[in-house]
Amino acid sequence: MLIRLLRTHLRPYRRSLTVVVVLQFLQTLAMLYLPTLNADIIDYGVVKGDTGYIMRLGGIMLAISVGQIVCAVGAVYVGAKVAMALGRDVRGAVFDRVQAFSAREVGTFGTPSLITRITNDVQQVQMLVVMTLTMVIAAPVMCVGSILLALRQDVPLGSILLVALPVLVAVIGFVIARLGPQFRIMQVKLDDINRVLREQISGIRVIRAFVREPYERKRFAEANDELYDVSLRVGRLLSVMFPSVMVVVNVSSVAVLWFGGHRIDAGEMQIGALTAFLSYLMQTLMSVMMATFMFMMAPRAQVGAERLSEVLDTDTTVVPPSTATPLPEARGRLELRGASFQFPGAEHPILCDVDLVAGPGEVTAIIGSTGAGKTTLLNLIPRLADVTAGAVFVDGVDVRELDPADLSRVIGVVPQRPYLFTGTIASNLRYGNPDATDEQLWHALEIAQAAAFVRGLPEGLDAPIAQGGSNVSGGQRQRLAIARALVHEPEIYLFDDSFSALDYATDAALRAALARETTEATVVIVAQRVSTIRTADRIVVLDQGRVVGSGTHAELLESNDTYREIVLSQLTAQEAAA
Repeated sequence: MLIRLLRTHLRPYRRSLTVVVVLQFLQTLAMLYLPTLNADIIDYGVVKGDTGYIMRLGGIMLAISVGQIVCAVGAVYVGAKVAMALGRDVRGAVFDRVQAFSAREVGTFGTPSLITRITNDVQQVQMLVVMTLTMVIAAPVMCVGSILLALRQDVPLGSILLVALPVLVAVIGFVIARLGPQFRIMQVKLDDINRVLREQISGIRVIRAFVREPYERKRFAEANDELYDVSLRVGRLLSVMFPSVMVVVNVSSVAVLWFGGHRIDAGEMQIGALTAFLSYLMQTLMSVMMATFMFMMAPRAQVGAERLSEVLDTDTTVVPPSTATPLPEARGRLELRGASFQFPGAEHPILCDVDLVAGPGEVTAIIGSTGAGKTTLLNLIPRLADVTAGAVFVDGVDVRELDPADLSRVIGVVPQRPYLFTGTIASNLRYGNPDATDEQLWHALEIAQAAAFVRGLPEGLDAPIAQGGSNVSGGQRQRLAIARALVHEPEIYLFDDSFSALDYATDAALRAALARETTEATVVIVAQRVSTIRTADRIVVLDQGRVVGSGTHAELLESNDTYREIVLSQLTAQEAAA
């Protein structure tokens, strides 16, 4: 998964990767050449007292060192830019894929998990790329080159490398093999703590209303402790790795000095050669340590890449058509023919064989008990979910054959729980029509019965809106959401229980103004209040996902038992008949 993800998203940066490879290669050659020059200075310049020779080689070493620094800085700079660009591209790809998801896919992953994947998981992959681009060439070239040059200085001492390298690799492999599963658990625990924290912040009013602060503190502490325990296990493994590596490095250095000293004493080796051999030994072991950093991060990055690939490889159930059918002149005629919807693996469908027709200039209301499938039915029209059987038609065209932009243009949705975005009242109202004038905004606010409270704000249309609209009341949020749909000026209006937070007087005034504004549009209203929909041209009664009645208020009150039960649960017989 990791290799595939990197191959896909690093392809546009092949030229930059080539620059990084060349710079690292030159930097490594410079590092390998310096100990040999140093040995020559000691063995020939110092021994013979040749100051000119020392100055000449010293100047060459200085120039090589400057070149090495330039190459190192350039490699890190270009590598960091590539890694940051990779992170940006992966985040963008995941965001685009999530935006294409239907409610089913978002519910499958869960919002906290998606947030963790697009932030923390991307960061893990990005950090691995930074380390890899910094060391991917330097580590292996330095390791192989240092071994060869060390053997060139003295072959017998090379036996120390034959012992040190396998021990070092074994220690690193032992730790890395146990890090992978722990990193996978760590990411899951991050999801959990993100979920708990998000629930507690979003539900702070409910928590305080029921005095559940101690319970929630305990729940967060448990999630926090679980993440702490996993992090502690990872830390212990890492704490074993570095001391073990340093022990191998230091013991190898002592062995080189011990045996090298005896060889110098026997006249079999020069002092400069021992110095160079020790430098090459350190470079060899340091290259393994450099690779260790990369290997240490690889398991966590692999887990992150797998989680990102799960999102990127998940296809949405709401697929845009390969060749969109052009929408005829929009009139707003809506029709459901045998529409059914069932979640995968569910025993029973939520909606079953629903037939419904709504035309321009008509108000169609949908009512039913909780769980009857009213919201699901409404979600099928703008393709927030697709029917599993039957079809939904807008102006005679199946919505699955329409371009999503064309479908969105003719439909205005006011959801059951209206959501406002961070910004201003004006920016939220212009969400469906960025070119709307202030006059259009005020007109929509007047119809939605929201103009009075907006005028009462010091900033008016420029009044700030917090995330989710948390700085306005529920009723104000609903009215602003209705105004947003009115600014969009669609041919089909879908109101999903959008008047529930309004008092009866405001509800009546809003519906009266709305009726005058939408005389040529198709209006579909889902409601729990009978008073909200009793004047509708057609009322559709749902019960357990099936249409059990259709007609006007008077007709259904007389002929439909389900509707009569709903009405009499809210109104007296005299009020219902009035």
